[in-house]
Amino acid sequence: MTQPRFLPADVDVVVIGAGAAGLAAARRLAATNLSLVVLEARDRIGGRAHTLPHRLTRRRGGSLEVGLDMGAGWLHSADENVMQAMGRAAGFTIDQTPPPWRSAALSLGLTEKEMAAFGAAFEAFDERVTASVADGRDRPASDLFAAADSDEGRWNARMDAVCGALNGARFDQVSSADYDAYRDTGVNWRVGEGYGRLVSHLGADAPAVLDCPVTRIDRTGARLVVHSRGGTVEARAVVLTVPTSLLAAEAIRFDPPLPELAEAAAGVPLGLATKLHMTVTGAEDFVADSQLWGRTDTAQTGAYHLRPFGRPMIEGYFGADLAWGLEAEGEAAFFDFAVGEIVGLLGSDFRKRLAPVATSMWGAEPWSRGAYSHCLPGHAGDRARLRQPVENRIFIAGEATAPDFYGTVHGAWMEGERAAVEAITALGLDRWESEPRPAE
Repeated sequence: MTQPRFLPADVDVVVIGAGAAGLAAARRLAATNLSLVVLEARDRIGGRAHTLPHRLTRRRGGSLEVGLDMGAGWLHSADENVMQAMGRAAGFTIDQTPPPWRSAALSLGLTEKEMAAFGAAFEAFDERVTASVADGRDRPASDLFAAADSDEGRWNARMDAVCGALNGARFDQVSSADYDAYRDTGVNWRVGEGYGRLVSHLGADAPAVLDCPVTRIDRTGARLVVHSRGGTVEARAVVLTVPTSLLAAEAIRFDPPLPELAEAAAGVPLGLATKLHMTVTGAEDFVADSQLWGRTDTAQTGAYHLRPFGRPMIEGYFGADLAWGLEAEGEAAFFDFAVGEIVGLLGSDFRKRLAPVATSMWGAEPWSRGAYSHCLPGHAGDRARLRQPVENRIFIAGEATAPDFYGTVHGAWMEGERAAVEAITALGLDRWESEPRPAE
């Protein structure tokens, strides 16, 4: 496929959004004789999988260009992850260094026994959630916390901080049933060149029209009419892959309206997890690919990945209401907060050893308005509602529609393929015609 310079007047399928789901749908559709176009609001493809180039100065002179993942960075459930196999086939480096989040380079005043106690408390919490869901209840996951004044309850705040990283929201905003539905094999790897670069590589041939946000879909006639900044295009079917935050806000209007779609999307909002990449001098003080947590007595704290890939850098991670609050103050607020925590933990010398490089700011980004989805309490069924086709010609996909790999790139990718197959079938083609092309 080649990228069109102009918006075609008429195609079989319009794919809206060129993130992982949209690119997966385009690849699957391209295996057929259907005509298609991908409309993307941004000036790039990849969505919330985005890698920025950064040049590091070598200690002995010269420099090295690396990729900084601003969004998705981990191949979660890597032993089952479809992106891992495609990445290898495409010649990308799959780094199998164990993730840092189950250990800490520095104890921060916690003994090894206390670290074990935290792990046991989290495991006990997970077991209570599973037991509650088995009884048919869907409630705030925080209802399953241990009593605050108990030995186990000491760790509630730290578990909430972890939840900010896992779900982009605290446990009181997370459906217990949806949290329990997530599937994780425990194997987590990274893409050496950057996860965003892998996603963009796999979608490089998509016929994408960039800087072309869709504003309205007219479904009054026999063919759908998609209105965008670049003009209108008629189609027999649409694969819609924009974030739930945009669907809930009705950033794309439907004629006639689809209030049930907006309602389902509102039940699966985007939380927020923001990344801050920093350089650090004297990085050899830290163990490569280790982790430093901030405070343990509050959820208002960051997590710091020390020397990712062995680089002289620290990757800060901030979730939930902490991230929303800092974004409201502006990009510099993240660095100020990180410096304050790190100096408080490691000493004032670090104030001059750290320098900011890039901050993700997904909540402020107009085409995301958040990082990844979680179901509100009582709304665990809304992911399935979002998956339902509209009139068998509008097919919705994204990480938010994934039943058990939600919040992940591979979940979004598989959902894009699922929606494409549904569209192909609805248009009367045999399913075999939708077999994916091998990675290049």
